[in-house]
Amino acid sequence: MTHPSYGLLRQVTPFASVLLAANPGPMTLDGTNTWLLGSGPDRVVVDPGPGDEHLERILAQGPVSLVLLTHHHFDHTESAAELAERAGAPVRALDPQLCTGAGPLVDGEVVEASGVRLTVLATPGHTRDSVCFRAERDGQEAVLTGDTILGRGTTVVAHPDGHLGSYLASLRALAALPAGLPALPGHGPDLPDVVEVANGYLAHREQRLDQIRAVVRARGPQVTAAEVVAVVYADVPPEVREAAAWSVAAQLTYLAERGER
Repeated sequence: MTHPSYGLLRQVTPFASVLLAANPGPMTLDGTNTWLLGSGPDRVVVDPGPGDEHLERILAQGPVSLVLLTHHHFDHTESAAELAERAGAPVRALDPQLCTGAGPLVDGEVVEASGVRLTVLATPGHTRDSVCFRAERDGQEAVLTGDTILGRGTTVVAHPDGHLGSYLASLRALAALPAGLPALPGHGPDLPDVVEVANGYLAHREQRLDQIRAVVRARGPQVTAAEVVAVVYADVPPEVREAAAWSVAAQLTYLAERGER
């Protein structure tokens, strides 16, 4: 099987499989990826996503030892509370308000469950509470990237919850990982090398910032996000123009923080 495969458990690494939710859209790409980690008798579930049929498919895979959330967005967390109740498993996230039956995650913490060792990597930027997980079992590794890195396209930095300076620092941290670790994203297909993608994201962000700097120089420091979108993101489809405006607001804030606006 290849991506996208709706409703079917697809093995990606020796210890990680994905269930793709049927909730495609402009912000979710083909849908939300729910990751199941371990080899039995139970699994860790990362980002359970929507309820209804998708939740039933997760439960059909067997017992759940732990539910982890990469960030608070509803397309990742909708069914977390119900899954916790029905599976009898705790929910953990960076945000304490998302947690059930256990405390919040801590940057650098090592979580061991279902035979998998997970190191928590705080990666704010897409949201304040975004985390990635460096997962390892029997010498095999991968990085679950949530929405910090996607399998296709680039990530929205949704100002004011998102913060570009933090996001660039998070990308640099991911780029500093060992080369060759697969990226297991929250949306889109898995990718062979998280370092390569992080470096590509950094280059893309710098290119966008240069374009926005040019607009600021031409229009003046009071230029609005909508005016920048009309110039820099003129080619994006109408359904994602609002998301582009969020990212532009984050970029303008970043330039102001650096004294460039």
